[in-house]
Amino acid sequence: MDRLGLIIWAVAAPVLMGIFVLVVLVVPSLAEQDKQLILPAAVAGAVLAAPVAFVVAKQLKKLTQK
Repeated sequence: MDRLGLIIWAVAAPVLMGIFVLVVLVVPSLAEQDKQLILPAAVAGAVLAAPVAFVVAKQLKKLTQK
């Protein structure tokens, strides 16, 4: 991943991590196991942010080259 992708990942990862952790805390069936699920939810958000950042960076580069 290039520099633009890393910058986008640095913004997207905390956002997705926060969303996933909030889902764990808000959904009653998941909130019962929050101590076990918060870390995996945060890791999943960080991992999912990588392909999102790659696609967004690719599209931004395509738009700016024209």
